[in-house]
Amino acid sequence: MSAPRLLIISFSTIRADARLLKQITRLRRDYEVHTVGYGETPDGASGHIRIPDEYPIWRYDRASVLLRRYRHAYWSNPAIATAMTALRDTDWDLVLANDVDAVGLALAQRSVHGVHADLHEYAPRQKEDVWKWRLFVAPFVRWMCRTFVVRADSVTTVGQGIAEEYARRYGISATVVTNAAPYAELAPRPVSSPIRLVHSGAALRDRNIVAIMDAVEAASADVRLALYLTPNDPGFLEEVRARAAASARVDLHDPVPYAELGETLNAHDVGVHLLPPVNFNNTWALPNKFFDYVQARLGVIIGPSPEMTRVLKERGFGAVAEGFDAAALTRLIDELDAERVREWKQASDASARELSGEEQAERWADALAALMAAPSRRERG
Repeated sequence: MSAPRLLIISFSTIRADARLLKQITRLRRDYEVHTVGYGETPDGASGHIRIPDEYPIWRYDRASVLLRRYRHAYWSNPAIATAMTALRDTDWDLVLANDVDAVGLALAQRSVHGVHADLHEYAPRQKEDVWKWRLFVAPFVRWMCRTFVVRADSVTTVGQGIAEEYARRYGISATVVTNAAPYAELAPRPVSSPIRLVHSGAALRDRNIVAIMDAVEAASADVRLALYLTPNDPGFLEEVRARAAASARVDLHDPVPYAELGETLNAHDVGVHLLPPVNFNNTWALPNKFFDYVQARLGVIIGPSPEMTRVLKERGFGAVAEGFDAAALTRLIDELDAERVREWKQASDASARELSGEEQAERWADALAALMAAPSRRERG
């Protein structure tokens, strides 16, 4: 008997999208997986419809959006129109739509058991700190939620706070599937002297990297900071490079491939992430790097972000600064000692399996299995 046919739609470069790759890796065990998205065919997919790179999903017709002709704006989008044409005359057992833009396209397909929507952020407030986006784009995104997402047969999203906001504003009941990192066969290393702090990720001004550097410079504790930054903002990265070169406590390293990141981080002691709440999604973030630090068996220091704080306090693998500024972080760094950091690292080790991406991916499998077991769309009328 052949496996059920699952179509996964994502307006991203799927081969480089960690969340999508986790979906495919897990779901291919139960389904014949086909994909729609940018880039080459991802590993594990039985078929792939490639959307041309010159059709980015954000390129909706500006006049239609401004005039609130949202239905025309959506279906005339070149990426959506191209995918719709390529999918003509296809049939599926299930369709999985990744993020709000994909849900309308997913609902338009012939699927026996319906559509699951995986929402990667709280889309209606994604860039609310940018006034043009807030004024012109947000109403369109809210329309997509009201028109499409509420019709999905099941929904997942990345954190509890975001799930609660979807429920409050749209009546959408979403299960949480975090952006957890894959399980790593690593063990905590002995605490170094000086204590080795680390921050990895994008070189962007709103990631508070300068505040982390300032906090380390001002600390009286014996610590050293390593930065592994990708060149998202080359100008800002050069500023960080100059500051690190003038510091005896801060080292800037080239980024490492994600496959090597766990081993690289494991040589350190404490991962640090202060994410200022400049918008709703930052406020409720539960980001990849948080889980990267756990899989690397590090202690974790964060700012008072509610979702990260909840997980960290449940598991006891780190501490929460009183604020997102350098002074608050310095106060916390000055309380560090080797025994406390050793206990954090052991707690990360104890939590690594349950907080792994493999454990989280089972929630997608459960959601799709529930749709397969339920009456078909035709039987539901």
